Amino acid sequence: MKSLLLLRNNMMKAKRSRDNLIKGVIFDLDGTLLDSMTVWSSIDREFLIENGISDPPPEVSDVVKKMTVDESSQYFIDRFGLHCTKEYVIKRIEDMVRQRYEEQIPLKPHAEEVLDFLDSRNVPYGIATATYKGLAEAALKRCGVYDRFRFLLTDREYPAGKNYPDIFLGGAQRLGAQPDETLVIEDSLHCIETAKSAGFTVCGVYDSVAEADSGRIKELSDFYVKSLDGIIQII
Repeated sequence: MKSLLLLRNNMMKAKRSRDNLIKGVIFDLDGTLLDSMTVWSSIDREFLIENGISDPPPEVSDVVKKMTVDESSQYFIDRFGLHCTKEYVIKRIEDMVRQRYEEQIPLKPHAEEVLDFLDSRNVPYGIATATYKGLAEAALKRCGVYDRFRFLLTDREYPAGKNYPDIFLGGAQRLGAQPDETLVIEDSLHCIETAKSAGFTVCGVYDSVAEADSGRIKELSDFYVKSLDGIIQII
């Protein structure tokens, strides 16, 4: 019975792909286009240790990953009693990860292949991310793909980040597409929940950092791929 339900689900998703032409794509950045999630899973603890918290709780990265830059910085101050300003936290963490974005973090496998495919189909695409805008720009420029995207939206433009759908709706507007005509590609459960709540077509992408959420991500997403090249079969 379970296998029959799975087959039916896959058939329904395939039909949706045929019936609803995808007119635009919104990519997440970290964990989707960039292989960078391990950086963020360690940087929070590194920052706290640097500021006198000798044994930060291991779940701290899971707590702040749903927050905007402003929210996570204030959380560190309030939760751990740091004697510094929110602006200091923001600047220090940005400085700590900047070198990695400017020099090290690569695109995920098949990223350029997918962009080439979208270009061949004249499907426009952009990025919506919670990452510091300067870091995102630095990594994308180093990887040689920055100019290929219609837009790069961050919580600088949308302070609520991905906890509310405004950033996705703004992206769809820039692509000239309705939410159900826009494919949102995400690796993070709370972002997928937000996009789905606003009527977007969603493709979940596997990332090892989000392994614990993979079951729920598969359940919510219209499509799910283990690697980016699987997206070519969807559009």
